Amino acid sequence: MREEKKDMAIKSQEAVILLAGLGCANCSVKIEQEVRKLDGIITANIDFAGSKLYLEVNDSEKITDIAVQIEKIASGIEAGVSITGIRSKDMGAASKEEKTTEQEKQKEQKEQKEQREQREQKKQKVNAELFCFVIGAVIFAAAFLLKLKPAVEIVLFLISYLLVGSQIIWAALRNFVRGKFLDENFLMLIATVGALAIQEYPEAVAVMLFYRVGEFFQDSAVNRSRRSISELMDIRPDYANLMKGDSISKVPPEEVREGQMILIKPGEKVPLDGTVLVGRSVLDTSALTGEFIPREVEAGSSILAGFINKTGVLTVKVTKVYEQSTVARVLDLVEKATSKKAKTENFMTTFARVYTPVIVLGAALLAFLPPLFIEGATFSEWLNRALVFLVVSCPCALVISIPLSFFGGIGGASRNGILIKGSNYLEGLNQVRTVVFDKTGTLTEGVFEVTGIQVAQGFDEDTLLEYAAAAEYFSGHPIAASILKRYTEDDTKKLNTKGIDQKDIHQYQEIPGYGVKTVYQGKEVMAGSARLLTEEGISLTQIPEVGTIAYIAIDRQYAGYILITDRVKKDVQEALRGLRQAGVKKLVMLTGDTKAISEQVGQQLGFDQVYAELLPDQKVAVLEELEEQKENGSKLVFVGDGVNDAPVLARADIGVAMGGLGSDAAIEAADIVLMTDEPAKLLEAIRIARKTKGIVWQNIGFALGIKIGVLILGAMGAATMWEAVFADVGVAVIAILNAMRVLKKKKVKEYDIVI
Repeated sequence: MREEKKDMAIKSQEAVILLAGLGCANCSVKIEQEVRKLDGIITANIDFAGSKLYLEVNDSEKITDIAVQIEKIASGIEAGVSITGIRSKDMGAASKEEKTTEQEKQKEQKEQKEQREQREQKKQKVNAELFCFVIGAVIFAAAFLLKLKPAVEIVLFLISYLLVGSQIIWAALRNFVRGKFLDENFLMLIATVGALAIQEYPEAVAVMLFYRVGEFFQDSAVNRSRRSISELMDIRPDYANLMKGDSISKVPPEEVREGQMILIKPGEKVPLDGTVLVGRSVLDTSALTGEFIPREVEAGSSILAGFINKTGVLTVKVTKVYEQSTVARVLDLVEKATSKKAKTENFMTTFARVYTPVIVLGAALLAFLPPLFIEGATFSEWLNRALVFLVVSCPCALVISIPLSFFGGIGGASRNGILIKGSNYLEGLNQVRTVVFDKTGTLTEGVFEVTGIQVAQGFDEDTLLEYAAAAEYFSGHPIAASILKRYTEDDTKKLNTKGIDQKDIHQYQEIPGYGVKTVYQGKEVMAGSARLLTEEGISLTQIPEVGTIAYIAIDRQYAGYILITDRVKKDVQEALRGLRQAGVKKLVMLTGDTKAISEQVGQQLGFDQVYAELLPDQKVAVLEELEEQKENGSKLVFVGDGVNDAPVLARADIGVAMGGLGSDAAIEAADIVLMTDEPAKLLEAIRIARKTKGIVWQNIGFALGIKIGVLILGAMGAATMWEAVFADVGVAVIAILNAMRVLKKKKVKEYDIVI
């Protein structure tokens, strides 16, 4: 079994199937269910809003064969659905050899040609259907308004019925042959044929006419929703100005390789991540951060794909190919977010599978039982009531609007600089009652400054600072950077500057949570926490200073300490107050900093609990304790900087990474990424989650309420098929339009989040 799993892990592959012609939400659920039954499929999730099918298959070599089967399934369930492309990403060593750029171009050109042909065929089909519909509507109007002989009226009504309902009739019969008895087209066919059977000719045609018009509005609403979401994520760069010698050519960003030079003019999107070689400009970061945060760049500055160049001309050296660029990763995460479905979505999918058969069974009982047991009841009367049940039986309003609501919420969040990796996490934000914050870089600015140096007897300040800078020379920690910065500033003020020569540094060792050890100019140097020196047997007196303290030992003798301080971010207190108002009951701070500093910051900001002097593994242990203490059904959120908090982010119910702009570690580790360094963005994410939840339940209540009401009225004989059609397509249109309200951008207000 282990060997089988290992082999599957090697060959498994993720793929995205691009679908065209997917207009029926209920059909999309059926397609997903059927695809999951195919051999070789590990997971399958359909994104109705984006017309994509996300797959994981256990054999990368069979993806093409599986795609053929999927297209057959999809077109069998909904006529006209086809596959327009396959995007895949190998997950293991058994990936196919990379294709040459020329082969990729040919494949892309072939796909584009097929897409154009499919669009043209679809356009011709739509025009033919529209022509039949218009002619049928005119004939119906003539038969209804003109005083004609009964036989002529019947013939005209039947011709009108066939013209108006041709698409429905054909799809129903085709699906019936394939065993799709509960297809909405087949149910509509039965309902209208039943009306014809009891000689309700005008009503049968009118209902079919109304249903087709409703479908048109429903399709328009869905397409409008899709366009709104697509426009929301319109941050993909269209081209790059590739520099080759003295020439500049416009090329797709995908064709630019790492190390090549590109030119970015004012007003253009930055197409790829890179480093500025020549030029100075101001960049608009709003596409990734949600707000216009101007960023000044010059030679040596790093820039990210998705920014907009506002002022100067920049020559940039590309550091990442497009597939690995920030904008591509962001778009990929947002697109894939729909594959992680919320509990509400999964419940409504299950509910829809049960709802339709139950209503159809109710229709059958309503048609046949009353005439048998109620004196004076006629079959035609109760059949008419049963037909109302059939029309109402389609759960499209629920199946369409709920995924659109969640996708709209994820899209709206991304526009605000908040990446949410799944509908499940968006829904989970509604149950947050405990929020745990890392301190450094999350609550504080992470910009450390040396504010004090104290030397022990026998040492001087210059020596202490030089040896401390040498010890921290290779460290990437912000505290190390502050010590190096102070040493560099002091050194440049002197007449005889010498700096640190890295050739003099040997045996460098960084100990997480403790500090660093090295040998500099032949002397052993330690720099870090008091624990580091104490465990090495070096005696010292701990200093009750408020700030981060780096204790220094040279040749195993205590040499003094350096005091470093950090500033709390401006919006932290407002964000924490807002979280309290949003229903968060416990605020906790975890940090590796000293107890004195941590308690002072915790008291200043109003935290309920503060855990200090923690190593990375100890943070996980504390988080597990807090998980056990939380209320049943509630969620715990951990907010960290995403760089060194990956284990804690992974352990929390919802891991939130701060400052994901340009940070691969943050984007990979967390469930939610706040692209800026603002804690208030978490509050914004909760507001969007609350708004999305409200809209979802509005649609559920509205759709079910109308449908149940029409069913009751239909059973009593007080509702006609007109009302039934409205309860189907009319309610769906209203629910879709309501779902799109979550896309509206609105600032956080206290009354939005109070519960």
